[in-house]
Amino acid sequence: MTDAQPPILDLDDLSRRVIAGERAALGRAITLVESRRADHEALAQQLLLKLLPHAGHAHRLGITGVPGVGKSTTIDTLGGNLTASGHKVAVLAVDPTSQRSGGSILGDKTRMSGLAVDPNAFIRPSPSAGTLGGVARRTRESMIVCEAAGFDVIIVETVGIGQSETAVADMVDFFLVLMLPGAGDELQGIKKGVIEIADMLAVNKADGDNMARATAAVADYRAALQIFVARGALWSPPVIAISGARNQGLDTLWAEIQRHRALFEKSGQLRARRAEQQVKWMWAMLEERMLQRLKDNPQVKTRLPQLESALREGRTTATLAAQEILTLLDA
Repeated sequence: MTDAQPPILDLDDLSRRVIAGERAALGRAITLVESRRADHEALAQQLLLKLLPHAGHAHRLGITGVPGVGKSTTIDTLGGNLTASGHKVAVLAVDPTSQRSGGSILGDKTRMSGLAVDPNAFIRPSPSAGTLGGVARRTRESMIVCEAAGFDVIIVETVGIGQSETAVADMVDFFLVLMLPGAGDELQGIKKGVIEIADMLAVNKADGDNMARATAAVADYRAALQIFVARGALWSPPVIAISGARNQGLDTLWAEIQRHRALFEKSGQLRARRAEQQVKWMWAMLEERMLQRLKDNPQVKTRLPQLESALREGRTTATLAAQEILTLLDA
């Protein structure tokens, strides 16, 4: 008995169903764009071209913060507020992938229990698959699919480690950094690189016994931001106190996001920001594919173990080894 051949994928039908907001079609389309198979990738690009005219109108929000800061709880509560007011919310939650086993903890639907059962919400946990900063390889394309399906708020949750913050900031319109109150010396714990790309800081868990610490942290962060924000800048990142668990301060948070959107749309900077993101995306994809092409080169594959041994034993330098690899690639 032979396995049945898979049916031929009708991209016109799939795109129509995605645009109509069919949940099954949305999931299938995202699975297609996340696939690493070459034939699937070609189909995915054709599908995206059909969906692009229906995308691009959503609020694109990135959220980061250290583990334990309450990202998922905040997203669950904020998302519930938004769907209750008529929005459709898609959450693309990028999970850490084990460098040893390649596995990932796809637990976002458990941690976002409210949105998981909300008919106007969609949660898609995606393993990072070892890509830069823990950002899923196809998160950008998944955003396009969700927007075409009618979701007007796209939230990208990053693991909050390494360079993932920068990668997410380069694909969203508004980048929110969640902070903890009373976590030691606030200013020493702040990462300069994250502050420079943040559009807002929100001190989470500002409730109960944490209120005094949260208020102090907000004051410290506001003072620190004065150093990083240039005079005359269109936007000065606000710092607010919130409680995702108790739904406190989230109306203010969303109002600031909307104010940012209106300001950047009026000035033309939203369009410019998205255009620049497309260029950065092209270069990121090019670097990824060139590296893969290098690794797949037969001559490089043969020579690489010998060069690695020579480096470990001190018989050559990293520069000479790199030059030889590039020579093999050009041969």
